[in-house]
Amino acid sequence: MQQVLLLDLKDDPAGIAEYERWHAAGNVPAAVTASIRRAGIRDMRIFRAGTRLVMLMETGPDYDPAAKAASDAADPDVVAWERLMDRFQQAIPGAIPGTKWTETTQIYALSAQD
Repeated sequence: MQQVLLLDLKDDPAGIAEYERWHAAGNVPAAVTASIRRAGIRDMRIFRAGTRLVMLMETGPDYDPAAKAASDAADPDVVAWERLMDRFQQAIPGAIPGTKWTETTQIYALSAQD
């Protein structure tokens, strides 16, 4: 299943550059990458336009967001990573209070046309 999520970065060019450095190949802590894979996330990509981030996430049938959240909350390495990322991130306008990444709703598919 493919999911698309949105998040904003704080409007700080130095912070955005640091955020991108943290996400460069080899810079994300191995424990964080392992937790993503263990959760049944097959692929994850993050794109940026200005301060807006778009995450494309491909999940398998065993992916359970609530189980991932519980596992992450119990993993000190993931907690430390999330605390570090909180310095740079902010929810998009209209996000559910207390959430960071906001899930989108698909409204169009070329494959459904004709």
